[in-house]
Amino acid sequence: MKLHRTALLLAAIALPAAAHTPFLAPTHFDAREGATVSLDAAFAEAFFVPEVVFDNSDFVVTDPAGVTRAAETVQRLRTRAVVEHRLDAGKGTYRFSTGARLGALFRTWEQGGKRESTRDPAVKIPAGAKVISDFQSLTLAETYITAGAPDRAALAARGKGLEFVALTHPSDLYVGEHFDFVVQYDGAPLPRQKVEVTEAVWTSDRTAEVTTLESDAEGRIRLPLARAGTFLALARHRSPAPAGAPVPEYSNSYTLTFHVLTP
Repeated sequence: MKLHRTALLLAAIALPAAAHTPFLAPTHFDAREGATVSLDAAFAEAFFVPEVVFDNSDFVVTDPAGVTRAAETVQRLRTRAVVEHRLDAGKGTYRFSTGARLGALFRTWEQGGKRESTRDPAVKIPAGAKVISDFQSLTLAETYITAGAPDRAALAARGKGLEFVALTHPSDLYVGEHFDFVVQYDGAPLPRQKVEVTEAVWTSDRTAEVTTLESDAEGRIRLPLARAGTFLALARHRSPAPAGAPVPEYSNSYTLTFHVLTP
């Protein structure tokens, strides 16, 4: 059992967990018909430099016919999971998903003037304590790969959990235009939902540019595309946990990796 009895220690422990963000990134966003594609899935602080493997989930692929099935090969290493999948013959867009991953429990409370925190599921919040937080992480990362001309069957909303429903096709993004999508939870738009967009920077000579946006009353985000490159869009949303869960809340994290082209 690990209890951290000062706010300073609590912040030191909580910061890495909060900073690590899930991602699913392909080596290429376009592919030949029937090609084998490769993707990395991990948690990281810089994109896309893997630090912690994305595990405990079922990776799936939705094909241009809208059919979802398991990814062919998933190899889990220490810092990342490597996904390989052979595309079908024919043109169209594929959605790749890590599948939902239930992660760590986060419990923090105050009692007798002291603040305590634990991730040990065996540790319960003492009776009479003031609850600061009591939730479990639920993460999902996705991306799209297109062979030939893009189509939209794989873009259809799942209607479950946190997701981005693309209005502009993610495989048809160009500098000078916009990427429009709707942030949804369980099929309902999320108004005033913050979305953080971070560019991928693989070198240390400059800091990644981060843009924070907020959805409108219909849950819609309009992202101006000012620069070519690869980007990661992140949303976090708290929701009630289902009956029988060990916590009252889930902390949902959803990321979408996408690529912007020069016209």
